[in-house]
Amino acid sequence: MDIILCHQTVDFDALGSAIGLSLLKQGAKIVLTGGAHTAVKNFLALYRDEFAFTEMRSINPEAIACIYIADTQKSDRLGQAADWLNLPNLERIEVYDHHVDLQSDIPVTELHTEVVGAITTYIAELLQEQNITLTAFEATAMALGIHVDTGSLTFDQTTPRDAKAIAWLMEQGANVSMIAEYVDPGLSTQLQELLKEALDHLQRTTVQGYTVASVLFKTDKFISGLSSLAARLIDLTESDVLLLGHQYPKSQTHKLVVIGRSRLTETNLNQLFTPFGGGGHAQAASMSFSTDEPEQVFEQLLSQLESQIPHPPTARDLMSSPVRTIRPDTTIEQAQRILFRYGHSGLSVVDESDRLVGIISRRDLDLALHHGFDHAPVKGYMSRNLKTIAPNTSLPEIESLMVTYDVGRLPVLEVGELIGIVTRTDVLRQLHDQHNEVQTDTTAKISLTSHLLPTLQNRLEPAIWELLQKVSTAAQQRGWNLYLVGGGVRDVLLTDNSETLLLQDIDLVVDGFHHSADDRSGVELAETIQGMYPDVSVSIHGEFQTAALSWHKDPVLGNLLIDIATARTEFYPYPAANPQVEASSIRQDLYRRDFTINALAVRLTPPKKGEFSRKGDLLDFFGGLLDLRSRLIRVLHANSFIEDPTRIYRAVRFAVRLGFTIEAQTEEYIDYAIKSGVYEQLRISDRQAPALTTRLRAELKYILQADYWKPALKLLAKLNALSCLHQDLILTTALEWQIHCVSKWLHYLEPQFKEQHWLIRLEALIAHLAPAIRIEVAHNLQLPKDSLQRLQHLETLETEVATQLSQCHFPSQIYQLLRSYKPLGLILFAARSNKNIRRLIWQYITNLSQVKPILDGNNLKTLGFKPGPLYKQILEDVLVATLDGKISDRATAEEYVKAKY
Repeated sequence: MDIILCHQTVDFDALGSAIGLSLLKQGAKIVLTGGAHTAVKNFLALYRDEFAFTEMRSINPEAIACIYIADTQKSDRLGQAADWLNLPNLERIEVYDHHVDLQSDIPVTELHTEVVGAITTYIAELLQEQNITLTAFEATAMALGIHVDTGSLTFDQTTPRDAKAIAWLMEQGANVSMIAEYVDPGLSTQLQELLKEALDHLQRTTVQGYTVASVLFKTDKFISGLSSLAARLIDLTESDVLLLGHQYPKSQTHKLVVIGRSRLTETNLNQLFTPFGGGGHAQAASMSFSTDEPEQVFEQLLSQLESQIPHPPTARDLMSSPVRTIRPDTTIEQAQRILFRYGHSGLSVVDESDRLVGIISRRDLDLALHHGFDHAPVKGYMSRNLKTIAPNTSLPEIESLMVTYDVGRLPVLEVGELIGIVTRTDVLRQLHDQHNEVQTDTTAKISLTSHLLPTLQNRLEPAIWELLQKVSTAAQQRGWNLYLVGGGVRDVLLTDNSETLLLQDIDLVVDGFHHSADDRSGVELAETIQGMYPDVSVSIHGEFQTAALSWHKDPVLGNLLIDIATARTEFYPYPAANPQVEASSIRQDLYRRDFTINALAVRLTPPKKGEFSRKGDLLDFFGGLLDLRSRLIRVLHANSFIEDPTRIYRAVRFAVRLGFTIEAQTEEYIDYAIKSGVYEQLRISDRQAPALTTRLRAELKYILQADYWKPALKLLAKLNALSCLHQDLILTTALEWQIHCVSKWLHYLEPQFKEQHWLIRLEALIAHLAPAIRIEVAHNLQLPKDSLQRLQHLETLETEVATQLSQCHFPSQIYQLLRSYKPLGLILFAARSNKNIRRLIWQYITNLSQVKPILDGNNLKTLGFKPGPLYKQILEDVLVATLDGKISDRATAEEYVKAKY
């Protein structure tokens, strides 16, 4: 006989999963071990006969072969049925549970733990895999299990799998009306009385800015349904954390039942209750404990829970800095341009001594412009009645101020000085991050979003890790924050746990934590590192003083390049221009980057006093981690490709190299940018457009020198992105074959010049354009002189030489016709010619061009010829005769010369 057990005081998830198991394990009977939640009891009172239940007293332990356990891993939660776990006749014990952070004390044969909101979800997936059909009552009971344990898909532990399982159960006939009746059955008369008592006696304290509520009931007997009361109580009181205790006498001592509920992801009620035999989830758990001192135990639990509550983020952690400010006399029109340039929704107004005197919002500016006051000063329209906060103002206080006074931005003042600003977006992002913990297969929360340093240390080569530690120490000593940003973070997260990564391109950003760093921060750090690594070379780039450290063929670090820059923001004055950069914060620095997967940063320095973030924290403001997991290339801004067309090529490069997909909306932005005609307008204008010239050439080099150049070129063509070079450039089948042909010839003929192969591929690509246009494009891309010459000679080769070549009857004629051209130019010519021409060019490059005259000047002197112009003619005739097979060695060559001269 096979039986199915679930924990005492059965809830809907235990019931639903047990019913599902009875369908998976044909013939197995469900045995309830004692007690049930009130709503479950009411449900079974009506529908018990629809399911495979049997009474515990009717079980013959000696006949039990298999035990299947649902929704618990603890034997003490099985009541008297726990004695059956050690029967000698048992063949197997299988446990199905979703409390993944518990240690099972059951001697299992198989343990199935899944990170889902309800274990019923996993059972439903197994039923679906086996194409098992459910009755409406079975589907309803299982759907209730998922609804109740996930708060109808609203609790933090809810996963997409839970939603899919509910959808399938509804397809199986789950009754929505019945679900609504039992999910929220209302409170019984007794519980309603207790609710009134709880509201009268509720203790509320504020811990780290969060509200902690607690109440302890004393009754003369057990009361069921307290979990419903706890859920109602935390909602009514708008508390962040609630402990509801119930004390009643039992067997010469007291029983203490505690229900815990929390809205804070940092708390862990399951961890709190486990030492007392309880358990559940991090934000919803319960316990039942026998004790002579229930009040003291309850107070102990409350104290331990309060100690779990972390210090909330403060304004200093959330704010953007430095703040973009204007003077009161700035005109409305000027202020509007500044807003557009930096993408802000408002500006702070300061006087001559930099004291904050007002704030003007985009709405204020739009209203002034609507009435034609574009030349009026902002002081007439700015808000003067300001709400400000201090650096240590907590997130709950900030949230309360914004809601109470309906303000979208709060300036942060420190001793009267404006040091930052907190916006609604900052608050919403922080709240979202707190409630968006990433789940992994066997642990409750993944460490990637909270502490990435162990991951970095394990996945990086030790020499790289040691170097990063030295740079971060140098930054910390100067009071700066240092971050590893961009591709380095991306590649570490994509690296398999068993691999170590020798990063060769590292970007570091210094954030001076509001005024303590300057533009030379990167230079200063680079010079410090140069003192530790004498073989490194340091170069400084641009007015913004970005420092580059480079190692060349270092036996340990390889060809490592490290860029160190101060956090900055950028603005494109017009499409395809070089961006203008200014000092900013790490958040704005990440905001200027191209794709979400490249807008990730890891903090390498420890926090200063009062900072909320920690050393090793992953900064992910744009969902880059999720896009890495989904293998998507997603752009950060709608106008990104209009501002910088090289990002189209970067999107293609990353997609093909990483095996990712360009996200649908991003592909639409690419299509819009190309069809807008902005690139063609810039090409015919007088404006410099580096993103269509030198920077575009750099991206083409990255693509065409990589092993994946073929699929990358096809994807560029699919996106119509080759039109960034010229609107007439289309990758036809013939052009694709020509580039392939060039590559094949280069592989065989010029392997020693592999680093130049990308350039010949590019020349083959633009050679598809009309002769005058191809030269224009080559000039725009600033290709080297040799490339320009090859493209210029190509027209002559195709119009004149091709005709003459087809009329050559002797090898010497082929040689004389082609010898003035360099091999790379001939390879380009061959790829664009017919088969006969290609055969002749191949013959010239591989054979004829290698033939040398059999005789030289000394030989002629020996034969009696006097030195002079005749030597050249004789040697040329000897070479021709050799090419045409008339002579083959020195003897026949000498006879040939004697006979002719």
